[in-house]
Amino acid sequence: MQPIRVTYNQACDLLSIKRNALRELTLNDPTFPKPFKAGTSRQAPVYFDYTQLIEWHNKKMQSLTDVLEA
Repeated sequence: MQPIRVTYNQACDLLSIKRNALRELTLNDPTFPKPFKAGTSRQAPVYFDYTQLIEWHNKKMQSLTDVLEA
């Protein structure tokens, strides 16, 4: 069974990137899935939707493949 939501650190592990790179993606890439907080407090954990992360990754890989084939 695949997770529905993943933590910030799990998202880094899934994408094989560091926390700073994930932060840059969330700030600068409009196609990257937006994180959501599980609560209203400042310390509330941040999550990403697993399916959205996988879809984003697959689209990026497809666009890279298209560029290499052209």
